[in-house]
Amino acid sequence: MTHLAPEVVGASGTADRRTGTGTQDAGTVPSGSAARRPWTSRRRVLALAEAVVSLTAALGYVLLSRHISVNPLVRLGQVSGLAKLQLYAAVIGLPLLAVLLYTAYRGTGRRHQLVKRLVCAALAGLATGVIAGGVVVALRGTPHALGGQDGDPGTLIDMANSFLHHEGMSGIYPPAFPALMALWAKIRYNGRGETGFALHDLQIFFTAVAGPMAYLSWRLLLRPFWALLIAAPAAVVFIDPIRPYSHVVMIVLLPLLGCWLREMRRAHRRTTRELLLRGTFLGVIFGGLFLWYSGWYIWAAPGAVMLALFFFPWRAGAATARKAGLYTAVTLASTCVVSAPLLYQMVRLGAENPDRYAFLAVYADPGYVLGWVSDRSGTLTYQTWPVAGELAGQSGFALLLLAGVGLGLGLGLRNVMVRTAAAVLAGAWVARFWFASRMAHDKAVQLFPRTTWIIMYCLMILAVVGLMVAVDRGSGWIERTLRPSGADTGAAPARVVPRRVVRQLAAGMMCMVALFATMGASWSVNRYMPSSDVDSMGIDAYRAHVIKKRDGSCPRFSPVKDCQDIEKDDWKPNPIEDFIWCAGIVADDWPSVCGMKAPKKVRSRADIERDAQKEREARLAGNAPKK
Repeated sequence: MTHLAPEVVGASGTADRRTGTGTQDAGTVPSGSAARRPWTSRRRVLALAEAVVSLTAALGYVLLSRHISVNPLVRLGQVSGLAKLQLYAAVIGLPLLAVLLYTAYRGTGRRHQLVKRLVCAALAGLATGVIAGGVVVALRGTPHALGGQDGDPGTLIDMANSFLHHEGMSGIYPPAFPALMALWAKIRYNGRGETGFALHDLQIFFTAVAGPMAYLSWRLLLRPFWALLIAAPAAVVFIDPIRPYSHVVMIVLLPLLGCWLREMRRAHRRTTRELLLRGTFLGVIFGGLFLWYSGWYIWAAPGAVMLALFFFPWRAGAATARKAGLYTAVTLASTCVVSAPLLYQMVRLGAENPDRYAFLAVYADPGYVLGWVSDRSGTLTYQTWPVAGELAGQSGFALLLLAGVGLGLGLGLRNVMVRTAAAVLAGAWVARFWFASRMAHDKAVQLFPRTTWIIMYCLMILAVVGLMVAVDRGSGWIERTLRPSGADTGAAPARVVPRRVVRQLAAGMMCMVALFATMGASWSVNRYMPSSDVDSMGIDAYRAHVIKKRDGSCPRFSPVKDCQDIEKDDWKPNPIEDFIWCAGIVADDWPSVCGMKAPKKVRSRADIERDAQKEREARLAGNAPKK
């Protein structure tokens, strides 16, 4: 499992040397005794170095961001904080990129490959380190978490309180993260009543490590640049600092599925002991991820099961089939053992927990899968989002992404990750429209809008791997067709495209990825800067500033004088409604959108206008000159 894949995805050996991907440039080393190799050529040492560098970059940046001294409740302070985050990223990232470019132009191939590995790892850590640093800035002065005590964060706090009371699992929600909150609150904050403080710490920590986890999981299958090209955009686009644990599972699940399928195809090469160890190890990881957040398994399962049946060596002979069957059985058994508590709850209570919560993504066109809007959608409505693109509603980005998907399916179908991403995408696509088509009849949303994330992730994977395969095949074709025919057969023929040129181009593209990651991280952070607007994502940070601290005082930058008390409730299941709750829809529009009259607690347009008028009058009264 420490193999960080210098070869092409899905290949059984080294990559085709005609493409230049299996040579020294790709990170392979000359044969010989391991004792004679320098430490920089040893696979486990390199793997450990990448992990350490990536985590150090992410967590070190978070510690550095604690020195940003601004008032996060004032917009000018927020802008200064965002600028300081970018300044820190530049101070750390520019020297790394300078060393990368220098070794690409002046260094040896071996030295450049080592630098490229470590720089890719560092950039993956910085990508989410900037987002976590932005959360630190947004929550400066308050010990509470994004979301405060409302919504999903409030539910997580209640679940953690229940764990501290030894009440066991809270329904069918994955228990690992609330249990970790309870443990950290007990260790760091003396237990019940401070689980919100624990959530504050864990939101920042898991946001920061999302980039390293994504990069290291993809390094099991891809070379450094290609792993970074998937991991950095995926982490920046999908990570939600309020619940960073959930999207981390989605990001790492796909490459782990690809890794498991690859090992099943190679089962005939392994001894029985190796199969038992590898199957158990991956099964424990799958089971742990299921306890961490199980939702993505529902969308990935249909395609993964069908692909596993396709991959199984049915016609390769009895001995090969037995080894593959043993590997599969051990993986499934260890997964079920680890995830047994949640599986039991799902079997016992699953039918009693329909999802009836609707928001903007539920009302919008279900065929749109290239963007996400949460239940805090601001001024957007289902008439204005998504914005129609230039060609049949599709934007230029959509067309470019789909072109990359075509490359992946057309040129890289033999690659295990192309097959894995395509199968998961197809399964999630069918499940999405199955649940959406039955929504009006069953009065249940069943979280079908969340397939948007995993479908878009699969499209990104297909596009990147397609680009990789196109580059490999294109460079191989150039070398075969344009190499001089009269080259001396006694010596290695000169390459049409020198390896140094390839290194220089790759280094330049890494600079592009780094720039995208920092810009994207700033976009992500800006959404969570505190705002009193309940329809914006900034309301989550705002709520953290209006809750009392442990000593009973308000946080340093609290915009209110009378802060909320810290709640210490245990988790209790909410009553199950018999209708879909249409969030974000005013009472006047419930009949046309939801097909029923709105409940009494839903506000009408008149209520909203009256509240707005009172707010304006109060603001004018506060600004009026005193006599």
